[in-house]
Amino acid sequence: MPRFGGIASMFRLPVATTSEQTDIGIVGVPLDIGTSNRAGSRYGPRQIRSESVLIRPYNMATGAAPFDSFQVADLGDVALNAYSLEKSIGIIEAHFHALLDRGLKTVSLGGDHTVTLPILRAQAKRFGKLALIHVDAHADMNDDMFGERITHGTIFRRAIEEELIDPSLMVQVGLRATGYAADDFEWAQRQGVQVVPAEACWYQSLSPLMESIRSRLGPDQPVYLSFDIDGLDPSVAPGTGTPEPGGLSGSQGLEIIRGCHGLNLIGADLVEVSPPYDPSGNTALLAANLVFEMLCAFPGCRRR
Repeated sequence: MPRFGGIASMFRLPVATTSEQTDIGIVGVPLDIGTSNRAGSRYGPRQIRSESVLIRPYNMATGAAPFDSFQVADLGDVALNAYSLEKSIGIIEAHFHALLDRGLKTVSLGGDHTVTLPILRAQAKRFGKLALIHVDAHADMNDDMFGERITHGTIFRRAIEEELIDPSLMVQVGLRATGYAADDFEWAQRQGVQVVPAEACWYQSLSPLMESIRSRLGPDQPVYLSFDIDGLDPSVAPGTGTPEPGGLSGSQGLEIIRGCHGLNLIGADLVEVSPPYDPSGNTALLAANLVFEMLCAFPGCRRR
C-alpha cells in the first residue's frame, strides 16, 4: 500500500480496539477546552496521524528500531465530553488507569496541555511519585486562570500539590517570553524544579544537558516526558495555540528526546499541536517525528 493510501493510523500501525498483546499504545486525547486563547488542538491527533505516514520504521541516526522491539498499536482516541472540562478530566484519568492496569506504556497525542494532568494521576497511581521532563515555552504553574484551578496553564502546579511528581526530579526546558509576574517561573524554582530557560539553550547542543539529567535521575526512577510543541520556535512549529519567539530548534527537540534513552521512561505525551494555524501540515509532521523518537527512547528499544 503506498503511503498516501489506506487508513491513516499513527505510523500506519494496526488500529486496535483492545490493548491486549500491546506493549506501547498510542492514544489520541483531542481536548482543547482547557485552552485560554487560540483553540484548535482538538484536531491535533488526527493531523499528526495523517502526517505520520511519511515516517519510516528505522531511526537512521540512532539505529533504533521500535517496531522490531515492541508491539505498538494505535489505540484510537479517548471519547471525551466536548462540553465539560471537569467531566473530560475524569474520563481521561479512568481511560489511562485502565490501560496502565494492563501493563501498557502510552504515548499520548494532545489536545491541549490540560490532558497531561489526568494522565499523570493515572501514572502516579501505578508508579508512585514521578520524575518529569517538561519541554515548553510556559511553566504551566499558574495557581488559577480566570478563577479555574485546572486549565492548560495550571496543571504542573496541581501535579506538584497532589504529589504526583517530585519537584526535585522535575526539569523544565525552553521556558521563555513574557509572563504575568516573575512568580510564573520562580514558584517552580522555589519547589526545587530545575528551570532551563530558552536563552540558556540558544546556539548550542542540548546533549550535555540531557547527559546531566540522565546522571541525576538514574536508570531506575520512573520518568514521564511531556512535550509541548510550543517549546519549539514558531519558525519550525507555527501550528500551536500559544507560539513564543526565541524557542528551541527542531534539532534541539530531537536531542532532548534522544537524551531520554537510558532513563526509565514510563510514558510520554506530545501536546498543543493546533493544525488550523499551520495549513502546510509541517508542525504536525514534526510532531509525528518527535513521537517516533519517543518510541525509540523507551527502555528495551533495540538499536542496530
